[in-house]
Amino acid sequence: MSTYSTQQRTCTAGALPPATPSDDEQRHPAPRTLRKRRERLTAGAFMAPAVLLVAAFLLAPFVWTIYRSFFSDSRTSPFSWFDNYSLFASDPALTRSIQNTLMWVVGTVVLPFVLGLAIAFLTNATRWSRLARLCIVLPYALSGSAVAVVWNFMLTTDGAVNQVLTTLHLGSLAHAWLLTWPGNTVVMILANAWQATGVAVILFLVGLQSIPPETVEAGALDGAGSWQQFRHIVLPQLRPVSIIVIGMSLVNGLKSFDLIWVLTQGGPGRATETLAVSMYNETFLDMRPGAGAAIAVVLTVIVLAASWLYLRRQLDVKGE
Repeated sequence: MSTYSTQQRTCTAGALPPATPSDDEQRHPAPRTLRKRRERLTAGAFMAPAVLLVAAFLLAPFVWTIYRSFFSDSRTSPFSWFDNYSLFASDPALTRSIQNTLMWVVGTVVLPFVLGLAIAFLTNATRWSRLARLCIVLPYALSGSAVAVVWNFMLTTDGAVNQVLTTLHLGSLAHAWLLTWPGNTVVMILANAWQATGVAVILFLVGLQSIPPETVEAGALDGAGSWQQFRHIVLPQLRPVSIIVIGMSLVNGLKSFDLIWVLTQGGPGRATETLAVSMYNETFLDMRPGAGAAIAVVLTVIVLAASWLYLRRQLDVKGE
């Protein structure tokens, strides 16, 4: 009988509702909660200066640029809705600018990537690798303006390239490299690749030297040839580096300005302009800040969209 009463009391006690915190506990949170709040406030205090600087020098000008792009440059009808954006369909110079920008994106992504990977792979374990890498990386230390000066000396009508062709009795191939489209855009893309390949070589060398040699040796023992080792063993392990190289090249190609401006200033006429050069011309030379703001907004959207789509695709593949 007593055993049954004890079990009944135990079941009754177990059925009681859980204890609720007292009023004192509600008024005075636990020390752990206070510590978490203090850590969050401290982290916010450290981040606040950086957030304020980004907002002041990046977000605020971008918001103002968007606002300014909806206003015309005339005093009679300042608010123009989407008139500035309609210039992309009606202005032949901007149409050519979009074509040049696409050519720059393709050229500045493909050439540095392919050349940088090939040079890094070929000079990774050779006796003359240091000298070769120095010669290739050295142009990256130059500014875009300095590179443009060097290539202007080579590509003018009486420049070094035409003189060498004439000396080799190939004068029929000599012509004004910077005066005809699309050849002038192509040679400027080559000049940019001459400079940009250096950083791609550095990044790919870092990636190659971080690959465990055991994986390559295992592939060789399994009978894989040099091309199979590179394609199935080396290249997949270079994916993180490839993401960085292509991302940097993509952004640099979309915002190319200094090399184009020093070589041709967007000419002859406006044949070699990219969106970045068109933005400068419209805003500061033609004194049309509304049209320049619209071009800046479109260029920013293109850069963000291209970067986001590329990174999303690469991260999805990596996650799989």
